[in-house]
Amino acid sequence: MADSLRDQLLKSGLVQKLKSEAKPVAPVPKPAKPQWQQGKHRTQQQPQQGRPADAGKPKPHPGAAGKPTRDDDLARAYALRAQQEKAERERAQREAERIAREKKERKQKLAAALDGKALNAADAELPRHFPHGNKIRRIYCTADQLAQLNRGELGVVQLAGRYLLVTREIVLQVHAIQPEALVLLCDPDAPADDDVPADLVW
Repeated sequence: MADSLRDQLLKSGLVQKLKSEAKPVAPVPKPAKPQWQQGKHRTQQQPQQGRPADAGKPKPHPGAAGKPTRDDDLARAYALRAQQEKAERERAQREAERIAREKKERKQKLAAALDGKALNAADAELPRHFPHGNKIRRIYCTADQLAQLNRGELGVVQLAGRYLLVTREIVLQVHAIQPEALVLLCDPDAPADDDVPADLVW
């Protein structure tokens, strides 16, 4: 029987007998990629020469890590200031509205307290002068009213730009409602500042 081709080659010495343990085959190197493709699929372990590893990555937004920046601080400061200014304007507006409302209420109470209480006589001819608002003002009285006014039994109040002659009781009510409406109320027991009599007509 003819030997196999393998046996014939072994006998002729052209081929050595193969060992049972085969040598590991070295990997075939891959052909180099063109230069324009290099760096396309690089990993972080193989950074491109001359460039940082994160050169191609987008930079995080300032303050993204939770650390406030100067612009963030300024924005917060402006927002806080605007909020405080708005609150101050609203507070001032509320205060002005409250003052206007109270003034209107006092005016209504004053008008109600003086309604029908004025004693100004149409035939009064005697002027009674008094200082008010850095000026000398006057109100006309009868002879009896002038004496009562100087004794403190009558007084003068102002309502809507007019001077009204009223009793002492009404004067005290007016003073309780709006003190600045009281114009004149004599105290007969007060010492005179000069020797000019209170009942002097001038």
